[in-house]
Amino acid sequence: MVACALRIERAALRSGRERGAPERYEVLRTGMGPRAAERAVGRALAGPELRGAAVLATGFCAGLLPGMSPGDLIVAEETRDPRGTVACAGTALLAEALARALPDRTVHLGALTGSDHVVRGQERAQLRATGAIGVDMESAATLWTATRGGTVADGAERPVAAVRVIVDAPEHELVRIGTVRGGISAFRVLRAVLPAFYDWHRSLLLPRR
Repeated sequence: MVACALRIERAALRSGRERGAPERYEVLRTGMGPRAAERAVGRALAGPELRGAAVLATGFCAGLLPGMSPGDLIVAEETRDPRGTVACAGTALLAEALARALPDRTVHLGALTGSDHVVRGQERAQLRATGAIGVDMESAATLWTATRGGTVADGAERPVAAVRVIVDAPEHELVRIGTVRGGISAFRVLRAVLPAFYDWHRSLLLPRR
């Protein structure tokens, strides 16, 4: 299951989903904010058809590091919110797959932190000081909810990941959430990420040695 918050994010994902998708595949629009994400993901995963599904949170985010640009990607090694930290699975493979799919874009790996509002100005520096490289409102809540039940089928842990496309950064600050609609570059990047998501999902199915 791929979870995103906004209509424009879901539109980008759906417009790029026809190539190589897994047989059982769902794009879930959660709505904006951590509470909406927690509710929507909890309901979706309660059904038997997604009980053992891998979960990947995606969409747009704010970059925290100087030099980041709109259209860069963040692959979360972990997500954080006040409730704790969730480790992501297969991050190196996911980053490599994204670099192949989008060779003209920079892929950053690191911690993705959660917020309940759009982060601006000095708060961005404060979050960067915690070691996070990006911030959004739904990824941490999505992954926390997805892993809250512990194990899935056969006692295995549910694989989770988060990939975000940067729409604003320290030198490119977002004025208001509505300006996301003007982020043509970020929209095109999000539209192109699905083959990398499929590669990540397939890698989870390979036997471990």
